Amino acid sequence: MQAPPIDKLMDKIRSIYKLVILASRRTIELADGAQKLVNAPADAKPSDIAIEEIIEGKISYKVKEGK
Repeated sequence: MQAPPIDKLMDKIRSIYKLVILASRRTIELADGAQKLVNAPADAKPSDIAIEEIIEGKISYKVKEGK
């Protein structure tokens, strides 16, 4: 899979740190057997799938309040 432009990712998640955490957590979920939310080839890497899900807006994050 071709590397996505960082602009597309930063449009979805404004912080590079939040982007890295979100992508890494989703990659672990996919590697553990979670269902893909986008169409991807069977041989696609979990990290590529996670990035594509972020670009397509299929996953997001919530900020916990109070801490």
